[in-house]
Amino acid sequence: MTIDTGDFLTRLRRLFRLRVHDATRAVEDLERDTILCLSRAAEHRDPETGNHLARMASYSRLIAEGIGRPAGEVRLIHAAAPMHDVGKIGIPDSVLLKPGPLTQEEVAVMRQHTVYGYEILAGSSSPLLTVAAEIALTHHEQFDGSGYPQGLAGTEIPLVGRITALADVFDALTSVRPYKPAWPLATARRHIVEHSGSHFDPDCVQVLVERWDEVCGIAGAYADADADAGMVSG
Repeated sequence: MTIDTGDFLTRLRRLFRLRVHDATRAVEDLERDTILCLSRAAEHRDPETGNHLARMASYSRLIAEGIGRPAGEVRLIHAAAPMHDVGKIGIPDSVLLKPGPLTQEEVAVMRQHTVYGYEILAGSSSPLLTVAAEIALTHHEQFDGSGYPQGLAGTEIPLVGRITALADVFDALTSVRPYKPAWPLATARRHIVEHSGSHFDPDCVQVLVERWDEVCGIAGAYADADADAGMVSG
C-alpha cells in the first residue's frame, strides 16, 4: 500500500489547526469565565448595578460593530467591557456605599477605581485582559479632555475607552439609582447627542443614533426587575 505523503501532510496540518483552534477557544472561554467572576465580585459590592454589566457590554459591542471594527476586536470588547468597574473592589465601603453626596475628598477616592482596575488587570499576555485593563483605566475619560484619571482628549483616549465611556453613561442614565429614577431612553439619547464632541466621541454617538432600534432592544432584553417600563421606554 502506497501512502500519499502530500495528502497525509495536508490532513495532518488540518488536524493540527483544528486542535490549536479548539485549545485557543478553551483558553478564551476560561478567560471569559475569569472576567465574569471578577466582574460579579465587583458588582456584589455595588448595590446599583442590576443588569448593568450585560447591557453595558452589549451597547459596547453594538458601538464597536457600528464603527466598523473587525469581528475579533468586537468580541474582545464585548467580553472585556464587564470589567470596567472591577477597581471598585479597592474602594472603601464608607465611600462606595455612602447613601448621600460624596465630599470632594471622597470623589477623589472613588475616581481611583479606574487606576485600581488597571492595576488588577494589567501585565497579562492575554489580549482579553489587556483590553479589559485599558477599558478599566480609560472609561471615564472625556472627549474634550475633562475626564479622569489622565485627562486624555480625543483620539488620545484609546478607542475601547471611548466606546465604553458612552455605553457606561448611557446605561447609567437609563437605569434606576437610589438618587434618581431611570431616564426615558429618548431623553438619554438627547443628552448623549448634546454632549457629542465634549463628553463623547462623535463617531460612537452616531452609531447610537443610527442603530437606535437595536439599542432599545438591548435595554428591553436586559431590563432590571425593578425598572419602570414607563420610565425606560423610548
